[in-house]
Amino acid sequence: MLSISPLGAHHARRRTLLQLSAAALLCHSSGAAWAQSTPVTSLQMHRAARFRALSQRIAKAYCQAFLNVQPEDAAMAMASSRQLLRAGLQELGKQPWPDALARPLAQVRQFSEGLDTALPMPPTRQSVADAAVQADKMLQSADAVADGLQKIAPFSTDKLVSTAGQQRMLSQRLAKNYFLAAAGLESKDLREQRTADAAEFKRGLASLAASTVSNTTIRSEMTAGEMQWMFLEAALAREPDLRGLRAVASTSERLLGIMDNLALQYEVALKDLRS
Repeated sequence: MLSISPLGAHHARRRTLLQLSAAALLCHSSGAAWAQSTPVTSLQMHRAARFRALSQRIAKAYCQAFLNVQPEDAAMAMASSRQLLRAGLQELGKQPWPDALARPLAQVRQFSEGLDTALPMPPTRQSVADAAVQADKMLQSADAVADGLQKIAPFSTDKLVSTAGQQRMLSQRLAKNYFLAAAGLESKDLREQRTADAAEFKRGLASLAASTVSNTTIRSEMTAGEMQWMFLEAALAREPDLRGLRAVASTSERLLGIMDNLALQYEVALKDLRS
């Protein structure tokens, strides 16, 4: 039987550790060199983070069209979401990315390019259900893209910017799930998600309101956001009816715009504080 002396085993372990250390150093150096040669911009971060809200907004608007609730507004929301998706993908497609980021980005692109097939018109109950599933898959990919960019970015996204960005997505998912309930597609999981999302949205508002980072524009947007949330929360508490559906459709769009602007305003304000 072949045996290894303690000294030989020690040398073998040492060689293995040196090899692993060298490999780790090489990977780190390669990643650092890649990040330096192709730096992530704040615009790319903003575009990627917006994918999250767009995934839910598209499914919301599609279900809204199925319910025939302000169908012209639903069509405009779908059209503008596609335009924003294309703009974001174009911005992120200007340079190559590491595999861990390229894969989820390709999935977002695949979803965008397949929208005509995924969202047949006029909508049916089944196509609405399918669109909701695809939207959640896109949300997962969008999360991976945004998180991947953050890991290689030369700067960190402030919690205020991240919170405002998350509020965008929550406003759309809350509305989408309310519309799915009206379409007869609600489930126990969706009800629980609505409850959790509403609680998270309120926590997010409280966190933003408590921040010392503020200016006239931020205060104005926060006041508008708190008011629109009161309207949306009241509408979400109703059993789905025409009045509630119209209120959810309009207030969710207003909240999306407010939170989108807040994310940008916080980013600008924080840059001014650091300069």
